[in-house]
Amino acid sequence: MSGKLPEGYDNTRRVHGEGARPDTEADSLAFVPEIKPGPNIRRVGTTVEDFEQNLLSNLYFQRGTTIESASAGDAYHTLAVTLRDRLVDRYARTVAAHYETNPRFVYYLSAEYMLGRQLNQNLLYTGTEQWTREIAEARGLSMETLATLDVEPGLGNGGLGRLAACLLDSMATLDIPAVGYGIRYDYGIFKQTFQNGEQVERPDDWTFYGNPWEFAAPDDQHVVGFYGKTESANGDSMAGPRRWIPSETVRGEPSHMLVPGYGTQTVNIVRLWRARASRQSFDLARFGAGQYGEAVQHIALSESISKVLYPDDSTELGRELRLKQQYFLVSCSLRDIIRRFQFRNRDWDAFPDKVVIQLNDTHPVLAIPELMRLLVDEHQVDWDRAWSITQRTFAYTCHTLLPEALETWPVALMERLLPRHMEIIYLINHVFLRDLDMRHPGDLRLMRDLSLIQEEPERRVRMANLAVVGSHAVNGVAELHSRLLAETTLRDFASLWPEKFHNVTNGVTPRRFVRLANPRLSSLISAHLGGDGWLTDLDQLAGLEAFADDNAMRERWRDVKRLNKVDLAAYAARTTGVVLDPQAMCDVMIKRFHEYKRQLLKVLHVVTLYNRLRDDPAATVVPRTVVFAGKAAPGYRAAKLVMKLVNAVADTVNNDPRVAGALRVVFLPDYNVTRAELIVPSADLSEQISLAGKEASGTGNMKLALNGAVTIGTLDGANIEIRDRVGADNFFLFGYNAEQAMSARRSGYSARSFYDQDPELRAVLDAISGGVFSSGDRDAFASVVDSVLGWDEYLCLGDYRSYVDCQDTVERAWQDRERWTSMSIRNTARSGFFSSDRTVRDYCRGIWNVEPVRVPEE
Repeated sequence: MSGKLPEGYDNTRRVHGEGARPDTEADSLAFVPEIKPGPNIRRVGTTVEDFEQNLLSNLYFQRGTTIESASAGDAYHTLAVTLRDRLVDRYARTVAAHYETNPRFVYYLSAEYMLGRQLNQNLLYTGTEQWTREIAEARGLSMETLATLDVEPGLGNGGLGRLAACLLDSMATLDIPAVGYGIRYDYGIFKQTFQNGEQVERPDDWTFYGNPWEFAAPDDQHVVGFYGKTESANGDSMAGPRRWIPSETVRGEPSHMLVPGYGTQTVNIVRLWRARASRQSFDLARFGAGQYGEAVQHIALSESISKVLYPDDSTELGRELRLKQQYFLVSCSLRDIIRRFQFRNRDWDAFPDKVVIQLNDTHPVLAIPELMRLLVDEHQVDWDRAWSITQRTFAYTCHTLLPEALETWPVALMERLLPRHMEIIYLINHVFLRDLDMRHPGDLRLMRDLSLIQEEPERRVRMANLAVVGSHAVNGVAELHSRLLAETTLRDFASLWPEKFHNVTNGVTPRRFVRLANPRLSSLISAHLGGDGWLTDLDQLAGLEAFADDNAMRERWRDVKRLNKVDLAAYAARTTGVVLDPQAMCDVMIKRFHEYKRQLLKVLHVVTLYNRLRDDPAATVVPRTVVFAGKAAPGYRAAKLVMKLVNAVADTVNNDPRVAGALRVVFLPDYNVTRAELIVPSADLSEQISLAGKEASGTGNMKLALNGAVTIGTLDGANIEIRDRVGADNFFLFGYNAEQAMSARRSGYSARSFYDQDPELRAVLDAISGGVFSSGDRDAFASVVDSVLGWDEYLCLGDYRSYVDCQDTVERAWQDRERWTSMSIRNTARSGFFSSDRTVRDYCRGIWNVEPVRVPEE
């Protein structure tokens, strides 16, 4: 920093903080005179000098410290709020443009958002990267250090939350008026560590040092009710206005974070709700009597709603808390949406013309009966009119094909916790079944399967059925997924309302997952395409195709990948102690741990390679580093045991000198967006090996292909579309397809027959069950082996031989360095379709019917 004062400030004397160091010390921020406010301060100047003065001003007046005593944390927070000021200026103009045009808004309701770190993104989106680097270097500050102080918001778990964040980014970039709604979890999902190879969950206190990107609004709270009773407001009809008298209330306190678009002036927001107890919740009398725990008990219970993402629902209390959490989200969000609508509108019939609410999976589906309650009970809209408004407002994205993953709630719990909503659901169901019977008289099977209420073995509310009945559009997230939704999971609904069903294939933002995650590759792409226009028009990547067989390009492409693997190796050594070879093939499996994703199949392959090397040290095996990352739900014992097996195999392999230099296995803990930004650019081989017909889409597969990883995978989810676009010659295919997998099940699939007939598979399972990876303990992984030799629900053994043979093909391809590099380049060049910008355009055209609103330059 130059020391020049902002215009309008008075330079009178030098200020030293307590314990100030001499100006010549490398870690001192600089000598700056005392500054006093004047009349002409500009918070969002347009030159590097202006920007430097904005930093000085915020250091003094936002952090309340002097330049001499400022810590690295002060520097980070000062930079963050200075960038935030620039985004606020754009946000104010965005709000003004939206108020003037009164457009249709997209309101995106999601239980998760994996936003990633904000600092580097906002430097890029405000165009201040180079300014900041120049100022930091002049002052001896490390940009890398500042970036590590930027904490990733703990608002998500996996692909669902990352997709939501990508869509918000693209909506802002495409100037789509939008607001994301979610919960401001105090502790996020969890921090993952390992003890004796087992996952240990620790709280993710992501706001411990504050969150400079967030704006709290404690004066704008909404009251949310639970339990209680209902009574008639005028007459006895359940369809007429009724009065719900909750016996318990909490308050929803909003905050918001800014969501800027890239290359545009638009800044949208994601609005997050935090549970607060009422002001009368603290029991002063009990506190005075020394009953300190009892005095704050009600506060703790109320605020538990927003403590943790997905509280463990293995207990009755846990299930009740999770349902409370879902209603809390939709209650606060819908009141806010209605308030926003009423700024410029009064006619309820115009509501669907100004509001489209996208339900990201079943977690926010209670929004449907909640909107009916608000319209009918509080705004006196008659039932039929309210139901028409509701159906035309909502759209639903289904993210699963697994029937067991389609959320249901016990009727008894719903009646107790949300009595008015259960009345509304009963009435919606009554009207729906009446109309269904008129269309299909006497079809009891159809009525039973489509009813919103499951009768046996326990009466439960089917949230996916409610979502389909209450929405005007239902979409899957990949071509195969959408087809199977209509043919299997939601078949009868698709037959009833074929016009409701759509496909919108997922996408990822290239700004986050190439430009920020892989700056070396980004620079190489821009150099060959003549600029960075591809960041907002990813189809331009097709121009790389011309360089796929260019020797100079291939050499530079390999250098980028090697340097990225050097970074990954340094991180792995620092965090796990495992030493990786940057020259080895980097074989990556990064995703949430679930049995259908078949991390176990990958482990079987690793043990196969280990057995080959151990039995024949002279065997020709391509040097390979296998990278695992991902979390398992705390109560998911089967997935956590596979995770423990991964770590046990890694320990054995990495400590066996017979395989040194040929095979390394590492499990990088605490997978999140930040970790993905490190691993994805380093990957040579992308493992997408879920059982065909089980994965909805995937977004990790897209990120990896976009960064030049070659996929080995099944015909599952978006793998099909990736293979179609990158070409069969640039994709390693194995295993059952969806129809073959279903047929194998129907025809009496026998897992043990594969064990009996394949000596190599038998040796692998015998090594695991024989204690080779558990210090001789034969019981440690017995249940894993028993599960695949028994039911083998996800056909790991059926796909084993095809998978291992395909991996042998991978090794032969890797040995031809030039061919592999060309495959890698073509994967990137042909991945333009998988931009979340394209995904948002598809939603806008096919489901949302919204138009962009350009925000003028200042």
